[in-house]
Amino acid sequence: MAASVREPTGSRGARRLRRAGNVPGILYGGGQDPVPFEVDARDLRNALAHAGALLDLQLDGARGTPVVLKELVRHPVSGATMHVDLLRVRLDRTILAQVALELIGADDAPGTREGGVLEHSTRELTIEALPAAIPSSLEHDVSEMQVGDIITVGDIDAPDGVTIIGEPETVIATMHAPRRRAEEDSEIEEETEVVGETAAASGDEAAAKGAADASDE
Repeated sequence: MAASVREPTGSRGARRLRRAGNVPGILYGGGQDPVPFEVDARDLRNALAHAGALLDLQLDGARGTPVVLKELVRHPVSGATMHVDLLRVRLDRTILAQVALELIGADDAPGTREGGVLEHSTRELTIEALPAAIPSSLEHDVSEMQVGDIITVGDIDAPDGVTIIGEPETVIATMHAPRRRAEEDSEIEEETEVVGETAAASGDEAAAKGAADASDE
């Protein structure tokens, strides 16, 4: 990905860059000073979409530097990229990275066919790997999930050379019961509680009556 070194010009200068179709950014790490740069928005979008986690950044035509995405800021309404931070990396040293977790096969899961709802609560995982081995995303097959099943971090298989960081018990996804069944179960629980309370009240009344009769005698 080709980019150009730029002079820090503040928010006004950044707005001018965006109007011209460029994205301001900063290159960090590697024991060197941060370097502000600008990159064509389309080139950045294409690079992030097709290059995977590792990018080859060429500043002002110089030899490429291996970098990974550190942070990307998007406009809250339009979704356009407002700013990008890149991090220099060494190809022979592992780093930590955040990758998206995609659940596949949900439509085929028995729980889904029964009307259940799959709740995907953890959508990103922290991994450790060499920069060139960092996947753009991780996938997990949920086509066998039944109602009531849960998936945790410990259930996710990582590719060779990739280690998932995190508590194995952390919940990734849950297959919830259909709403109607959940409502019926709730109603049954409420009816059971009412019956139990009624029975207890009847027992108390009988005990009280017995005590009163014994007192009269």
